[in-house]
Order: sequence, then C-alpha cells, then structure tokens
Amino acid sequence: MPPPHPAAPGPSADGLPDPVLVARAADGDQQSYAELMRRHAPRMLALATRLLGDAAEAEDDVQEACLTAWRHLPDFRGEAAFGTWLYRIVTNRCLNTLRARRTEVPLEAAGEPASPDPAASPERAAESRASVRDLRAALATLTPEQRACWVLRELHGLSYDEIAEVTGTGEPAVRGRIFRARRQLTEVMAPWR
Repeated sequence: MPPPHPAAPGPSADGLPDPVLVARAADGDQQSYAELMRRHAPRMLALATRLLGDAAEAEDDVQEACLTAWRHLPDFRGEAAFGTWLYRIVTNRCLNTLRARRTEVPLEAAGEPASPDPAASPERAAESRASVRDLRAALATLTPEQRACWVLRELHGLSYDEIAEVTGTGEPAVRGRIFRARRQLTEVMAPWR
C-alpha cells in the first residue's frame, strides 16, 4: 500500500519485473510500489489471516508491514526476492502479534474444505465441519514459530530455504519446526483418519 500522498503519474508499472519496480519504488516512485503491493498483498493477507485467525487483525498487520516495507525499501539489498522479503516482514509482524496475545488463537481462516456436495448426506457435511474445527483447534496449539513454518510450507508452498529466509532461521530449524508441527497435528487428527 503506497504512502498517503500521491506522486505525479509516471510511466506505467504494469508488466515490469519486480526488481525494476523495487528500484523505482526505492527512488520514491509510488506507482511502482503500488504495483508491487497489487502483486504481493493478497498472498500476504492470506498468510496473516491464516497465522492470526482474525481478518481485521490480519489486515492491520499487513498494512503495517507494507508501510514498514515502504520505509525500508531503500535499505533492501536484493539478496532475496522482494516477495520473500515481504513474507519475512509480514511473518515477523504476525509472530509479534501472536506472542503479545499469549492466548489460544482460533484459526477460522486455516482453510475451508470444498463446499459439501449438495448430494452428500447431512452426516458427511457435519463430519467435514467437525474435522475442520478440530484442525483449527490443533493448529492453535502449535507454537507461533511452528504455525508460521507449517502455514508457509503447507498452505503457501514455500521451500525450506525460502521459509528459513522468511523466518530468519536456519533450514534445520525450519525442518524441525515443521516436523514437530506435523507430528502434533497427526496425533490430534488421528481420530479423523
């Protein structure tokens, strides 16, 4: 999300690769930054919603993360892709929010199953809703760090290297967190197998 004061219109940012847009945005081109946000903000909002379980809180954290990215864009060295850098900012912001809460978080946005088949039985639809409810509860028992790694891997498809970059940890730590999260989720969800 660009800063509140619009700049004079410049050349169109549509179709330009991220590194070009980042360079232009770092020089103050708000249109280029707006294009970067148009490309990346939906994934960041999905991540934040899945981590926090609250859409309004997720929007606030993503908006703050986007403002942080805008302020620090001149410091961006391009060692990672812009999207990875933005994932890191959003993830850290959400982890700070979760740590500040220190309470159990319902994860309504952890992912809904496909809509029940209209021809399916009411019993099957009820089972589906109950399994999603239990998965949300199980995800809420993970540490914020485990939850972040699991969501980034399982729901956003990031590689272990990318998750390590996003979370600022090593790949072995990421693998360990995902392994423990999977083990814990498998134990809790065992009745649903």
